[in-house]
Amino acid sequence: MIQGHGDDAWRFDRPIRANFSSNVYGRVDLGALKAHLAKHLDDIGHYPEPEPYSLERALAIRLGLDPAAVCVTNGATEAIYLTAHAFAGSHSTIIQPTFNEYADACHLYSHSVAHSAALAFVLAGNKNAVQPENHPQLHSLDAERTVIWLCNPNNPTGGVVPKAQLIEAIEGRPETVFVIDQSYGFFTREPLLTAAEAVRLGNVIQFHSMTKRYAMPGLRLGYAIGNPRLIDRLRAVRMPWSVNGLAIEAGLYLCEHPDTGPIDLSALLAETQRLREALDALPGLSALPTQTHFFLCRLDKGRAADLKQWLADHQGLLIRDASNFEGLDAGCFRIATQTPEENDLLIAAIRQYLEEVAR
Repeated sequence: MIQGHGDDAWRFDRPIRANFSSNVYGRVDLGALKAHLAKHLDDIGHYPEPEPYSLERALAIRLGLDPAAVCVTNGATEAIYLTAHAFAGSHSTIIQPTFNEYADACHLYSHSVAHSAALAFVLAGNKNAVQPENHPQLHSLDAERTVIWLCNPNNPTGGVVPKAQLIEAIEGRPETVFVIDQSYGFFTREPLLTAAEAVRLGNVIQFHSMTKRYAMPGLRLGYAIGNPRLIDRLRAVRMPWSVNGLAIEAGLYLCEHPDTGPIDLSALLAETQRLREALDALPGLSALPTQTHFFLCRLDKGRAADLKQWLADHQGLLIRDASNFEGLDAGCFRIATQTPEENDLLIAAIRQYLEEVAR
């Protein structure tokens, strides 16, 4: 469970001055939210709602949904485990490479798990490698599978499945439940399934992460959306008080102030493209195309673990060793875009490593 993840600066003796290992984009101003929560610190002396009814209602109003279609969770990770629990013993297919918690949760609840790379090129963002009409996409997956899991935009590749293709697959397999993790949905310009579409389709469970959008991983706040008959199954296995009182209060505040912590997404994506192209131009390294603010890289030779250790020890820079993602090898690592100045430090440091250490 959650082994070999990013943001593991605690492992290193030298202080980390720039962290590229976590997909949480932390360059946001949460001063107003923190001030609001400071006024509610006394709430920790009371139990929160056994189930976060008030926040589910607030989110439903904001999204134009029935509250029965919204299940608030302790981060999107709880939604993953609730879904695996709700469909315990199912036949699941997981589109790889992707977040390992889908497989971990499925194994915990006795799913029969198959891994598919059918969408590898699309999920990597390389639209020109294989044209969708010529590639065996989602509709070609094993018809016996009852649950299909995918991350969209995908972690760690940053790719997005084309919306029309996804809807065609969902409508063509009404008996299959599509679990779609849109935790990084804010961080792409590509069209994605809306909350209303997920509910209307009837066989979709969609995850969202306020943690990711508002850079507050310590509070753990997410939610699942879907047809009420599916969401009822998640609620049936959700333990009481799984979402703490301050997290609920933060969610209520953010529903009323959704523009808290503004992010210039166009600038962030442009800087991502600049960083990716600069790294891709380095001899001995490939940086894959992406449709969000993070992307996958691969060393032509050597191990990403060694690069990660050298960057941390010698430069105070932290990357995500991605070799533990299903289907990726020891040379793979993930980068999440930071400030232009920090990105330039990373480019120079990796260039030095490739020229002086990894020869």
